[in-house]
Amino acid sequence: MARTTYQELLDAGVHFGHLTRKWDPKMSQYIFMERNGIHIIDLNKTLIKVEEAAAAIKQIVKSGRKVLFVATKKQAKDIVAEQAKAVNMPFVTERWLGGMLTNFATVRKSIKKMSNIDKMTKDGTYDVLSKKEKLMIQRERVKLENLLGGISDLNRLPAALFLIDVKKEHIAVTEALKLNIPTFAMVDTNSDPSNIDFAIPANDDATKSISLITSIIVKAIQEGLDERKREKEDEAEKEAAASKANIDNGNAEAPARAEKTVASENEEN
Repeated sequence: MARTTYQELLDAGVHFGHLTRKWDPKMSQYIFMERNGIHIIDLNKTLIKVEEAAAAIKQIVKSGRKVLFVATKKQAKDIVAEQAKAVNMPFVTERWLGGMLTNFATVRKSIKKMSNIDKMTKDGTYDVLSKKEKLMIQRERVKLENLLGGISDLNRLPAALFLIDVKKEHIAVTEALKLNIPTFAMVDTNSDPSNIDFAIPANDDATKSISLITSIIVKAIQEGLDERKREKEDEAEKEAAASKANIDNGNAEAPARAEKTVASENEEN
């Protein structure tokens, strides 16, 4: 079953590109036509590409790895944060810190600092501080939460990135390229899709378009999580059944071993 339809994409305005004068020639393969000075995206190609992206991202998540959502533009950040939280995936929606991937160890230190502040408030250390010190720590905690709150549970590099607007998130794309981390992204007519592993040609400015494409990716992630959970449960059941079978076999063999022991003792006597 298809994850979306041509009509759903049309209703969400996924087909509306940018002004023709702002286009990137590398997007020509995904452009259907030009209307009133605006490029129209070929939704048939969007259907194919979103299906490919969803299938690939599902397999990544099924293997137990994380996908990092990146969307710092105003109209996308709330949508993406909400959708990422729904499937317990990390996200960056405020500002992409340079080196967030390529210098991940330093970023982890900042995340640890945030958790240390939380520990201080719980163990009573915070209460003995002066008013000025408390205020400084509070401000630092808020700042760290804004920048890193979405990746606080990310203990290692993500297995993939899902981005809205590759032009705006070019630093994230560059870092992912350096580390060979696969990228999935909504790519509008003014962007270069050549550096993206799974480019989804789509309007990356309209909230309806962003919401629809992101929800398709999130549903695929949920499918991957569900399948992983089912496989783990099946494995556990098989192990339990095998363990029970071994115990039953052991119990069944016990009388026979006892008889054999008695017989050998009689022979010796």
